[in-house]
Amino acid sequence: MTFIHWFRRDLRLHDNPALLEAVERSGGRIVPLFILDDAILHAPATGAARVAFMVDALHALDAALRARGSRLVVRHGRPLDILRDLVDISGATGVTWNRDYTPFARRRDARVAAMLRSRNVVVVEAEDAVILGPDDVRTGDGRPYTVYTPYWRRWRTLVEQRRTVLTSATVLPSLAPLPETIESPALPSAADLGFTTARHIPPGGESAGVARLTAFVDRNAAHGITGYAEGRNLLALPATSGLSPYLRFGCIAPRAALRAALDALERHAPESPAVAASIETWIGELAWRDFYYQILWHHPHVLRRSFKSQYDAIAWENDTMLFDAWREGRTGYPVVDAAMRQLLREGWMHNRARMIVASFLTRDLLIDWRLGERYFMLHLVDGDHASNNGGWQWAAGTGTDAQPYFRIFNPVSQGRKFDPQGTYVRRYLPELEHVPDRYIHEPWMMPPAEQVRVGVTIGRDYPAPVVDHAVQRSRALAIYRAVASVAL
Repeated sequence: MTFIHWFRRDLRLHDNPALLEAVERSGGRIVPLFILDDAILHAPATGAARVAFMVDALHALDAALRARGSRLVVRHGRPLDILRDLVDISGATGVTWNRDYTPFARRRDARVAAMLRSRNVVVVEAEDAVILGPDDVRTGDGRPYTVYTPYWRRWRTLVEQRRTVLTSATVLPSLAPLPETIESPALPSAADLGFTTARHIPPGGESAGVARLTAFVDRNAAHGITGYAEGRNLLALPATSGLSPYLRFGCIAPRAALRAALDALERHAPESPAVAASIETWIGELAWRDFYYQILWHHPHVLRRSFKSQYDAIAWENDTMLFDAWREGRTGYPVVDAAMRQLLREGWMHNRARMIVASFLTRDLLIDWRLGERYFMLHLVDGDHASNNGGWQWAAGTGTDAQPYFRIFNPVSQGRKFDPQGTYVRRYLPELEHVPDRYIHEPWMMPPAEQVRVGVTIGRDYPAPVVDHAVQRSRALAIYRAVASVAL
């Protein structure tokens, strides 16, 4: 028998449940397939950084397959047409893939599965992009959770109960050579697909992801998992895992990340309660991923509307000039501008910075969170519909388990707290390099003589604030209060 494995968001060979199923059922006679789907490539939110990372990961996957005597088959077109044709060419009796959770993916997969089954082809879907699936974590009366904290408690209990299964590593058996009759054109570059980027993005692929995970859980790492709880909010430090692009494209399995974290917990927890708490904090980030996938699965309307429907009535002002200032990093609030320029330079942004700029867009500029969400998806190398949407709705106060509408981030105090020496700001705003620490997060407060001394004239070399935070906070409270009490 021959099976086709359809790679999508699982660009790796190890710990890949659907791929392993295909290999075991076929005795290694598989056709490893990746489809370049124009419906995704040409979607408005598909950006160059993400495509470049994906292409890099595809090249790494092809090299890994060739090392095992096979190769990656890449086709460009509609998945339904390509799979129908490839089944005919290869004589495949089965097709496997790992499940995706967006409404688009669910519709696509349902159509493909129906076509294959109508041709007596076995279809196998596996759970892979999450640790626990959208239907695995339920309340006592069987409902999906909509608040994170009780979800986390139940998720953590289930992880312990299923630990042996969830953390068992799988080894891929040998692969048979791909038949010569199946053509495999050279893999394209991002430029071949119409995408160019000058951003400094990390290397894609399984080896790069494993190396990053290994470095993060190393006890001797300067900013690793054992100090994560303390360092994760400090903008200038490389104290987050950096794994989000690799999880986004499945270059590493979420289960592998969990396994590494639990192993670290067993090794290092006896050292101190703080170390154990730090590791548990990072495990909680894996739970947040699962939680947002569960929300998207059971409440797909969140991709278009607020989870809490009363907030669809917010009277957003959507000033285009203010939106442009936010996008381009020239709002006059240094921590906001530094974060937005980091996004443009690297295709990535520190998670604390994501919260700050999202709060600023929605509460200070009174711009619809959906505009920010789409802009992030266009530029983030780790852009993921479930997590991106969940984060934006949290920051905007419109979603499940959201930041309350009356709790509004102050960009100056956030900068002082999480970038106290202004190191992060100066890294991305070199025009503020010589501004003293006391003014780095509110440079408009510098006396004129001080501006001359440090070579920064506010309004010329760096913009004055586009809005007054105190004024906008009061306006935002009034706008949110007007809809917050509306019955669901």
